[in-house]
Amino acid sequence: MTEVRHATVQVPATSANLGPGFDAFGLALGRYLVVRSRPREDGEVRVHTAGDGAHEVATGDDNLIWRSLMAFCDHYAVAVPDLRLEVANDIPLERGLGSSSAAIVAGLVLARAVTGHPVGDRDLVRLADRLEGHPDNVAPALLGGLVACAADDDGRLVVRRRNPAPHLRPIVLVPTTRQATVQARGVVPDHLDRADVVVQGARAGHVLGALVGAWPVDPAATGDRLHEPARLRVMPATGAVIEDLRASGIHAWLSGAGPSVAGLLDGEAVAALDRTHEVAAAHGFAVHEPRVDLSGAFACPDGGCALSGRTETCAQCPRQRI
Repeated sequence: MTEVRHATVQVPATSANLGPGFDAFGLALGRYLVVRSRPREDGEVRVHTAGDGAHEVATGDDNLIWRSLMAFCDHYAVAVPDLRLEVANDIPLERGLGSSSAAIVAGLVLARAVTGHPVGDRDLVRLADRLEGHPDNVAPALLGGLVACAADDDGRLVVRRRNPAPHLRPIVLVPTTRQATVQARGVVPDHLDRADVVVQGARAGHVLGALVGAWPVDPAATGDRLHEPARLRVMPATGAVIEDLRASGIHAWLSGAGPSVAGLLDGEAVAALDRTHEVAAAHGFAVHEPRVDLSGAFACPDGGCALSGRTETCAQCPRQRI
C-alpha cells in the first residue's frame, strides 16, 4: 500500500447569494475550518473535533468531512486511506455561513492531498457541487474571493472568480438561533412572476458590478425577490436587521439560507460600521468583521508549506489552528 503523506487543510467560511444572486454568487470569508490527517490506530475514533459545534457533529464514518473524502476516492477510483481526522472549526453551524460546504470541500481537498491524485480546482468544484447540490458556497470555499456560477446550455457548471473591490469590508451579523438549510429551502417558491424575474436579473447585474468596483452600490437595488421574502417571513428578527441596515444605506443580505445577515461596507465608512453595531445590538445579533479570504481552500503537507513552497512553515500555517 502506498504510504500516505499526511496534510492539513484550511477552508474558509462563505456567504452565498449576496442579495439577488440566488444559488449563483458567493464570497469567501476569513473564518476557517481546519482538518489535519493523522495515522489511525485500530478502533480509534475517526474524527476528533474542537471549536464550534464540536460535540454535535458525527465522529465516525458518517462524518461529512470523511464522507466527502470517500466520495473523492470513489469518484476517481483511488484507495481510501485509513486515517483519523483532527478538526478545529471556527465557522458557526447552521447560521448561513457555509459550514456544510466547508466540510465537503475540506474532505475533497484533503483526499486530493493525501492520495496524490491530480485533480484541478475547477473539477473539484464540480464534484463538490454534485455533493452539496448547489455551487454558491462550495465554489468560493475552494477558490476564495468573489465567485459567480452559472449553467451553460448543456447543463455544465461554469464558474468565474474575481477579487472583490479592495475598499469593500465584510460584516456578518450572527444570531444565537440556527436555521437548517433544508428547512429554509422548503419555503422558497417554485416560480416567479415575469416582472419579478426582470427585477431579479437587473439587480443581480447591479450587485455584481458593484462588488467588482465598476460602480457604487445602491442598497435599495440589492434586495432579492426569489428567496428572501419567504425566508424572512419565518425569520422576523433577521428581516428586521436587513431592513434597518438597508434603510441606513448599507448593502446587506440574508447570508445563504440564514439566519445570519452579511453585508459589505466601504472601508472608510466608520459611521456605517457604528450603525451596524447599533442595529445588531438592538436585535440581539453579534457582529463579526472577517476579511475577504482570497486564498480559498489549500492543503499543507506535513513538513511543508503550500503557500511558500518551502519545507518550513509560514506565518499563515493552518497547523497553528489545530
